[in-house]
Amino acid sequence: MENLLSLAADNLVSPIILSFVLGLSAALARSDLTIPEAIAKAMSIYLLFAIGFKGGVSVAAHGIDATLGLSLIAGVILSALLPLVAFGLLRVLTNLDHVNAGAVAAHYGSISIVTFVAGTSVLESQGLMYEGYMVAVAAAMEAPAILSALWLISRGGGARRMDSDLWREIALNGSIVLLVGSFAIGWITGEDGLAEISSFVVAPFKGVLCLFLLDMGIVAGRGLRAGRGLITIGLLGFGVLMPLIGAGAGLVAALLLGLSTGGAVLLMVLGASASYIAVPAAMRVAVPEANPSIYLTLSLGVTFPFNLALGLPIYVSVARAVTGG
Repeated sequence: MENLLSLAADNLVSPIILSFVLGLSAALARSDLTIPEAIAKAMSIYLLFAIGFKGGVSVAAHGIDATLGLSLIAGVILSALLPLVAFGLLRVLTNLDHVNAGAVAAHYGSISIVTFVAGTSVLESQGLMYEGYMVAVAAAMEAPAILSALWLISRGGGARRMDSDLWREIALNGSIVLLVGSFAIGWITGEDGLAEISSFVVAPFKGVLCLFLLDMGIVAGRGLRAGRGLITIGLLGFGVLMPLIGAGAGLVAALLLGLSTGGAVLLMVLGASASYIAVPAAMRVAVPEANPSIYLTLSLGVTFPFNLALGLPIYVSVARAVTGG
């Protein structure tokens, strides 16, 4: 417990978390602080490229083995099954209709790449190594959750038919393409490639992450203000409980795979996080009748800050206790 409290305290006063708090506080106070959309987009592109590239370099150094393949399979299974759990939990805790419950559930099987990046930063600050190919697992976990949720919604007659446009929206989502593509570049070029651009993808990384989380705080604060009348106690409870369930599932999978302590933490983070980029884009196309104020406010305004402030210390502490790392 002391280790958990110490890690939580360190995490709460880190520049990354405080940047998010600054943005959140500014938005809730109705400040005119804002990050231009073009700059926010550029930071997002940078973070995706950097984490994907470094993950590819790690795989090049590590080599391909059975654990990598099994980790990818485990990630896909987690992504496909967690929306089913989320949907059932929503039907118990809330009065959401079939369509909105399915749309929310999709976000809780897919992943938040920024939460993943924040998780790697916490691991590095704790001196914990992790498998570089976890970024490939993150990329693999985007689409299955969307498909599971659309299946749930279609059972109630609410989802659009899976046509070619929707498949294209899912498969060619920009964040997935950039993450997978930069991973491939890092894998192909290896350590030599990293040496060439290390001053770009390593040194500025945490500074850019701070500014990006400042923007995420602003967006989350505005979402909380806009969705104040829509987010019930049941939805708030779901937004905190579901990440813990997803993290538990990720830990079980990590133990079965024999991942390192750092790898176990990242699989817990992937299971716990909720998408706010790829899934909302797909839901707008496939289920336009679902209310974005509900699913975006929950994923970005409730679960995202919970994971940043409290979830990450919990996952690190639990993984260390279970794996002995």
